[in-house]
Amino acid sequence: MKKATLTGVVFFLVAVTAACSDSARPENKPSQDNQSAEPSSDSQQVETIATELEEPWEIVKWEDSIFISERTGAIVEILPGDGRAARKPVDLKEALAEQPEAGLLGIAFPDSFSEDRVAFVYYSYSSGQEVYQRVAKIKEEADGWKETDILLDKIPGGQVHHGGRIEIGPDDRLYVTVGDATNQSAAQNLKSLAGSILRINQDGSIPADNPDSHSVIYSWGHRNPQGLAWDDQGTLYATEHGNNAHDEINKIEAGNNYGWPEIEGDQQKPEMKTPEKHSGEETWAPSGMDYKDGTFLFASLRGEALRSFDPKTNSQQVVVDGYGRIRDVLATEEGAYFITNNTDGRGTPAKQDDRLLFLADE
Repeated sequence: MKKATLTGVVFFLVAVTAACSDSARPENKPSQDNQSAEPSSDSQQVETIATELEEPWEIVKWEDSIFISERTGAIVEILPGDGRAARKPVDLKEALAEQPEAGLLGIAFPDSFSEDRVAFVYYSYSSGQEVYQRVAKIKEEADGWKETDILLDKIPGGQVHHGGRIEIGPDDRLYVTVGDATNQSAAQNLKSLAGSILRINQDGSIPADNPDSHSVIYSWGHRNPQGLAWDDQGTLYATEHGNNAHDEINKIEAGNNYGWPEIEGDQQKPEMKTPEKHSGEETWAPSGMDYKDGTFLFASLRGEALRSFDPKTNSQQVVVDGYGRIRDVLATEEGAYFITNNTDGRGTPAKQDDRLLFLADE
């Protein structure tokens, strides 16, 4: 076992085959591991990059580092090349909500991050008896992150269905997915931000070319969208959890209504959009998504796999499985990083869960 220090944070590096008991590791420290994990059912070799993540949500790669948000209120930085990993707490202005699917969720890094170390975050908090979401700026400091500015507040929350993905689009706008917050009818109410995909400028203002120049809503009629990605033509796609199966992949167009709770699957109603692809009677529980070389990769929670979607053939298939619930995926030139989500209370954690895994391109 190798021990090192980085900006005052102690962390440990372990091999998968090392005889280390859980009690031998410090609590609240991610571990880095560059050995191969067990092969998946399709015999593709998957490498374990880091272990002992805590309810991870989103992966962002910046220069040589990979950053992972954890719902419990921290961001882990991992340097795969030289074996360093560190967890830093995020000091937020509001206490994180403890409801299922809530907490510190999406993170996004603007082009200016190298200069000012300021990123964007989407998190859930409680105020009295209510749950809300907030889009804010956070700044990285030596021993942690600190919330500095509020861009959008009082986004409706509930017991579940908080959405939670935040991405910077090709147009440099911020896109945010919001679930129906267990209030189905809100997804059809343009006076509510629930059940929608939002679009804002990076200073929190409303883009003049939004469908309604006075509203941050970009599309609505969503149940619980958790993945966003653009193809090489700049077309936006989103993953969305269905009610009973009928999980969806939607092509998102400005000002469109995607039907929830009025329609799902192949059902149709005037002026409501049907999905490009849905899971039928099966369940994917799709979450984070990314795009590479004509194909979308998306994480699957109840479906317990990393999956692909080809918009040209309208086909979906399993890329790799055997690791439990998958929450997010990041496509790079070398291959795909993805995170398990077995410690969120709905999975069955293995000894080293949760993990950051890597599948190299063939």
